[in-house]
Amino acid sequence: MKMKKIIYTIFLSFFFFSGIAQKALLNKAEKEYNDYAYADAISIYEKLAAKGYEDEKMFQRLGNAYYFNAELPKAVVWYDKLFAMNANQEPEYLYRYSQALKSVGDYTKADKMLEDFSKKTNADSRGILFENNKNYLEQIKLNSGRFDVSNLYVNSESSDFGSTVLNNNLVFSSARKIGKKDGKTFKWTNKSFTNLYIAAIKTDGNLSIPVLLNKEVNSKFNESTPVFTKDGKTMYFTRNNFLDGKRGKDDKKITLLKLYKASFVDGKWTNVVEMPFNSNSYSTAHPALSLDEKKLYFASDMPGTLGQSDIYSVIINADGTFGKPENLGKNINTEGRETFPFISGDNELYFASDGRPGLGGLDIFVSKILENETFDQVQNIGEPINTRFDDFAFIIDNTTRKGYFSSNKKGGKGNDDIYKFTEIKRLVCERTLTGTIFDSKTNETIEAAKVTLLDENNQVIEEVTTGKEGVYSFKVNCNKKYLIRVERKQYSTKESSFSVSTGIDNTLDFTLEKEKIALIQELPELEKIKIGTDLGKTLNISMIYFDLGKAVITDAAAVELEKIYAVMQEYPKMRIDIRSHTDSRSSAKSNLVLSDKRAKSIMAWLVKKGIEAKRLKGKGFGESQLLNKCKDGVKCTEEEHLLNRRSEFMIVSM
Repeated sequence: MKMKKIIYTIFLSFFFFSGIAQKALLNKAEKEYNDYAYADAISIYEKLAAKGYEDEKMFQRLGNAYYFNAELPKAVVWYDKLFAMNANQEPEYLYRYSQALKSVGDYTKADKMLEDFSKKTNADSRGILFENNKNYLEQIKLNSGRFDVSNLYVNSESSDFGSTVLNNNLVFSSARKIGKKDGKTFKWTNKSFTNLYIAAIKTDGNLSIPVLLNKEVNSKFNESTPVFTKDGKTMYFTRNNFLDGKRGKDDKKITLLKLYKASFVDGKWTNVVEMPFNSNSYSTAHPALSLDEKKLYFASDMPGTLGQSDIYSVIINADGTFGKPENLGKNINTEGRETFPFISGDNELYFASDGRPGLGGLDIFVSKILENETFDQVQNIGEPINTRFDDFAFIIDNTTRKGYFSSNKKGGKGNDDIYKFTEIKRLVCERTLTGTIFDSKTNETIEAAKVTLLDENNQVIEEVTTGKEGVYSFKVNCNKKYLIRVERKQYSTKESSFSVSTGIDNTLDFTLEKEKIALIQELPELEKIKIGTDLGKTLNISMIYFDLGKAVITDAAAVELEKIYAVMQEYPKMRIDIRSHTDSRSSAKSNLVLSDKRAKSIMAWLVKKGIEAKRLKGKGFGESQLLNKCKDGVKCTEEEHLLNRRSEFMIVSM
């Protein structure tokens, strides 16, 4: 019995100490996660998971840690477990899961997550952009195949990214080894900190062996993404919050990113100063210059940011001071990440974003900067530059159409690689505009209509003639303003201005109304029109039947009244007497009132069309002038009663 107690005590102690150890590990993992040491947090969490421990919060943390470290396929594993345990997650998890699913090519499930995300966040621009562009994969396909891409020989097994050109040299960021030793590590990834390197661009496009930029620029922390003025004398670049040997931290003791400026003096970069709009409380990074170098663009999560990071611009004054940073607004920024801006020689803004419908991770987008400093439609530049992974830091020479970008896509040499490319076809967003021409009365398609496409200056671009189906079609460019003109003999000409969206389906139908003269030409026996005759009978039109017990002009009646209207327009002195009749159902008194309402209803319709009221006279006769046997007490069919619900149009003068 004593031995059993000992064994039981040992058994309980094992689970007690095991539980304590598990809790200690969880606390340590949580601390590492909250300190942004994602690589260390992942290691601890996965050890616990390997021992069979399952927890919703742990799955969230693991998925996030891989997501924030841009290892999206690994994030899928833990988000799968998270949603299997509890599908009712906060909206941001739906979005991250969707992005991660794209990295493994599961766009069907990714789009389902985006639909759920959109339902939960009605005002989030990421959901709105998806709902408005559900055919985004087709749109991207139309923009794809325009680049010849190859990897650079100088890429290392570490991270290489964020390149720019300086005097026929490529300057870029790299976490490669320095000499025979590794540099210090960045706890977010447990990888080496990055430095700025420079390599000469050879005539064949390859690079020489990279060497470090001078030491005053490169610190013991991260440097990246430089941009240079055209004269090569000023450099703006990104660095962790570190200057003059002092490391700055935010209230969570995290060293964020800042923008710095350096000057080229006596053959080296020196006089490193930080930008006045930096802060220890938020990051500023990835600078780009406008064409006139009077404006600096950059990414930041400063107060006023719409999402996780936005693109801003700031005026560079003539005396070297800076204005107040301005957010580029909702046309560019989303609730996701917008980052790595670049302004091309064509004054186009290229940037990376994970907040817009894309292939996965960060995709590269482009928008033309217009004369009023607003932005044109944002377009995904397509494959092969954009992939299921992070693609960013795009730069291009607008003359040679050659450039560089960075990506962590599969097949690279390191975590991030720099790729060179040649653009073999410019991005022209061309879409098909189609439409059908209909008759406004019969709703039948109109053959032989001439459809003309004009530009915003009313210059003819193209003309087509419709066939029996009444269909026309034009190739048009996205976001340009056009005018469509439709002409057909005996019909009124119709015009409509429009601009085509980047969507796949663009349609613009037209309904044409017949001209008054055309209507009259179709009417038979016009020579019989004279005083004392019934214009309705002369024109061989229906008798303006009304629905039982009602005085409302029906659609069928309106078609016939158009003919009466057309003749009265042709004969401006004609006056008519409208006489309305009912069938015998209901009382004679009520029928008299109803018929009078019908006559007045016809008069009102013609007056509304433009006929002067003094040319019209109307009266109801009730059931006093039946055309057949259908009196009270006589059984008649509905068709027989219908003949009595009629109107006459007697010409009283011309």
